[in-house]
Amino acid sequence: MNYDRSKSQILTRFIPPSGFAWVKGEPGSFSEYLTKFPLHPPDFPVRYYNAVPIEKQNHHISVLRIDVGNLDLQQCADAWMRLYAEYLWKNKRFDEIKFELTSGQMFSWIDFKNGLRTQEAEERVNFISTGKVDGSYKNFRKYLNVIFTYAGTISLDRESLPISDNEIIRAGDLIIKPGSPGHTVIIVGVAKDSAGNKVYLLAESFMPAQDIHILVNHKNPAISPWYQLDVNSPQTVTAKYIFKPTSIKRFHALR
Repeated sequence: MNYDRSKSQILTRFIPPSGFAWVKGEPGSFSEYLTKFPLHPPDFPVRYYNAVPIEKQNHHISVLRIDVGNLDLQQCADAWMRLYAEYLWKNKRFDEIKFELTSGQMFSWIDFKNGLRTQEAEERVNFISTGKVDGSYKNFRKYLNVIFTYAGTISLDRESLPISDNEIIRAGDLIIKPGSPGHTVIIVGVAKDSAGNKVYLLAESFMPAQDIHILVNHKNPAISPWYQLDVNSPQTVTAKYIFKPTSIKRFHALR
């Protein structure tokens, strides 16, 4: 297995298969942010939101060093939204932190920061103003919990654009099956050989909410944890889920 246990980032811990080299994202990009994401030490277990290790620990190889919160909220699509929102927060791009709810309504961090709150109303959400302004990171996390509650694979799929060419797949793209429940895995690394073939590292959270972890490749142990992907494949088999059909997409703001 091409794996350096002494390293602490995705880019340095995972060595591409023979003949492949890392595809590095543009400086400052979401792709670069993901490939340089810090990891827990090797053998760190995947845990549920209540800090209890999940039952099966054979589907992952590394755990991203980011908390899952203490509520059963940050599941599959939420994990992608958490990573993207944290990237924007880190780069002080606060105006860009906004997500569509499953109901079709847009809810931004700026609205929440300025005191707008949600109120359940059957199949839609009402917004009410509290007049309280709070731009703290603690309040930002409360905003994300609202997003995790009212957004998911259906809304994330709707906000994302299909990728029809394998050549342009990059870290930050996602494989998605919208539904209740659906599922999403996140592409967190890409390597390429001289012939243009690519392999990919995939990460996910799951239900109940749990640590974001990088998946092993049970189907092709020779290149595990790397995966081969093809936008034209009728299905993509990951460690814990079968995407049928294969749907690889990119969030609209990253096009």
